[in-house]
Amino acid sequence: MKKVIATLIAGLFAGAAFAQTPAPATAPAAKAEAKEAKEVAKAEAKEAKQVAKAEAKETKAAASAAADVASAKADAKEKKAEAHHKAAKAKADAAHEKAAATPAKS
Repeated sequence: MKKVIATLIAGLFAGAAFAQTPAPATAPAAKAEAKEAKEVAKAEAKEAKQVAKAEAKETKAAASAAADVASAKADAKEKKAEAHHKAAKAKADAAHEKAAATPAKS
């Protein structure tokens, strides 16, 4: 009986000693996980920023292209109107010269 009690008491002391020692293996592992999670979050934020920047560039390029097309159309319309005006003026001048060159029948 003395041996059984001695074994139980020794077991209690061993259990108490084991419970008081810190677990050093879990602290670095948790730190490593936190660092990895931080790096992943940072990478995702960087990627999202780059995607947003690329989309903004595409939108700006599309708007610029639309503005260029509109400008080109306006220039073409203006040149067409100018050409029409010149042609009409040339026809009027030709008609005037023809009328001046032809003697009036009286």
